[in-house]
Amino acid sequence: MLHDHARIHVQAGAGGDGCTSFRREAHVPRGGPDGGDGGRGGDVVFVCDESLRDLQSFKRKAHYRAGRGGHGEGALRHGADGATLTIRVPPGTEVTGPETPSLAHTSEGGDLAGRRWDLLEDGQQATVARGGGGGRGNKRFATATRQAPRFAERGVPGEEGWLELRLKLLADVGLVGLPNAGKSSLLGRLTRAAPKVADYPFTTLSPVLGVLEADERQLVVADIPGLIEGASEGAGLGHDFLAHVERTRLLVHVLDVAPELSMGEGADVAANHATIERELAAHDPRLARLPRVLVLAKADLLAEERLEELVAEWQRRVGGDVPVIATSSATGRGIEALKNELLRHFARLAAEDVDGAVGWEGAGTPGGVGAGTPAGVGAGTPAGVGAGTPGGVGAGTPAGLGAAARAHGERELAEHMVFRPTAGAGYHVEQVAPGTFAVRGRGIERLLARFDIDNEDAMAYVEGRLKRIGVLAALEAKGFQPGDEIEIAGTTFELDPSAPA
Repeated sequence: MLHDHARIHVQAGAGGDGCTSFRREAHVPRGGPDGGDGGRGGDVVFVCDESLRDLQSFKRKAHYRAGRGGHGEGALRHGADGATLTIRVPPGTEVTGPETPSLAHTSEGGDLAGRRWDLLEDGQQATVARGGGGGRGNKRFATATRQAPRFAERGVPGEEGWLELRLKLLADVGLVGLPNAGKSSLLGRLTRAAPKVADYPFTTLSPVLGVLEADERQLVVADIPGLIEGASEGAGLGHDFLAHVERTRLLVHVLDVAPELSMGEGADVAANHATIERELAAHDPRLARLPRVLVLAKADLLAEERLEELVAEWQRRVGGDVPVIATSSATGRGIEALKNELLRHFARLAAEDVDGAVGWEGAGTPGGVGAGTPAGVGAGTPAGVGAGTPGGVGAGTPAGLGAAARAHGERELAEHMVFRPTAGAGYHVEQVAPGTFAVRGRGIERLLARFDIDNEDAMAYVEGRLKRIGVLAALEAKGFQPGDEIEIAGTTFELDPSAPA
């Protein structure tokens, strides 16, 4: 069984704590601070590995954690950086964080809400969770007026959260149609695949891949399990099946010419065709623009004269841009014609690629992408980047991939820039009770989390930082008075506005 969906929790390593230490040597009085810094936490990195075929390994393990950074020590010894955790996934894997922005920084959404990565090429990498920074040792806080700092920073926790992994097959050709239309039999005739074939609906419960081989070319053909009316809204297993159609480059619509034999009396060929086309367009409008081949399957069940009339009728219906081929998996009729049509289509795309006009625009683009974009990419975004995703996190071309692509005459994927979101970096002040004020803001909360609030020297430093940032001025504008309490991230303490900056 093809495992094409998984849900996992990833946690990058926390940074190590800085050290509070003072140099102590014989005959060296007042040696001064020498606490080392903590190491940085390890990242969680996804790597695309073409040797993998599905997400089965994630069924056995759901929690992944990178190594934490080592703590700093005396004599300016810094902690070691945490080990990076590498997670391998098959090509075509889409990784997404929870979509609801309100889940960000919660136990459900974690730090990864709203992010998305697409991993398409072998060796492609994406850092999905960044390790926390290490804390600074007390040596870092020594100044001319603070020559013996008795505090150090704590390490910062790494990013963490739940991720949805969905595998969308990277196939050249996708076979679509209603249940029992004859897709599995056709796949068996076109390739060496051996899908299960039976006379009841939904014999195929997961996509099956086969390879159509020619002298100089190989095409990957995917048998997409039968779609039904309402599939785009989740009826049956519609969403699971339709996801695998998104990255195909050519659709072969398999239409049963004698549906009354497999679907019962009253079944209509034209209505069946309209149902599949409607569901494809409803799932993703780009699928409606993909090039198509219409296959009239089970041709051996009709008389020759009726079959010729039916081919001509459907050719007029779908237009001259869509080849119409009558096939029979039982007798082999039309199989060679279909093979030649598929190979001719991709040979034409290859020729256009050489001329610098490869089908990157509109219908017929690799992976069913938007106009003018490389394969698998949202419109207007660099290669490998999910359209509109925060953090600019989709991985671009791995090192050496561009050179390999040029060596084989392939189009090189564009490099990309990384833009990290800064939303929520500010703060705001509010009065929550008489004599009690709250300061909200992720940056302020992280500042307080780095220090021990029971350490007077550390709190004096924090108060100075808050004054320089402008928090004290904002508090005073809200009516703050000396002796009032301040609450930050659930911690309440008193603040002395007279603390030196």
